[in-house]
Amino acid sequence: MEALPEGIKKAAVLCVLKHQAKGRLPELLLLKRLKEPNQHLYTPVGGKLDPYESPLSAAIRETKEEAGVEVPTMKYCGTLVESSPTKYNWINFVYVADIERVSPSICNEGELRWISLEEVTNIPTPKTDWFIYQFIFQNRKFAFHADFDDQINLVRMTDMLTEEVVYRSAVND
Repeated sequence: MEALPEGIKKAAVLCVLKHQAKGRLPELLLLKRLKEPNQHLYTPVGGKLDPYESPLSAAIRETKEEAGVEVPTMKYCGTLVESSPTKYNWINFVYVADIERVSPSICNEGELRWISLEEVTNIPTPKTDWFIYQFIFQNRKFAFHADFDDQINLVRMTDMLTEEVVYRSAVND
């Protein structure tokens, strides 16, 4: 297979799996990643699209493979486009599913753990994900574009639907 030119964006899915018991704060089933990208950070499950696969099919497949959870369908929430001057360039289709609070399964990608929504800001997670969770729980669609520097530090993130800058690094201004 012919290699893609450096800088071409890879297509992937992020699958936000949530559970909310009556009278309790929502919880997210997150993966503490063993390898790059985002090694040692808590992220939603997900991964690259297979050839000829739709984003929804990939989200359902990745949820089963990584979390051991079968979902018949998922709700599309938005996109996260990530651009950097390095090999880190992605187009992520973001989906959400309400699931039962199952015991986290063994995953070869890392450790799965239930994290309450209020805890999310206190654990190591990509900055982009904080905004994804916020928009999902506000029931807002989004089309984020995240610019990174050559060290993969988030410099700026914009919602392309509204042109709102949702994040700007104080260091890189």
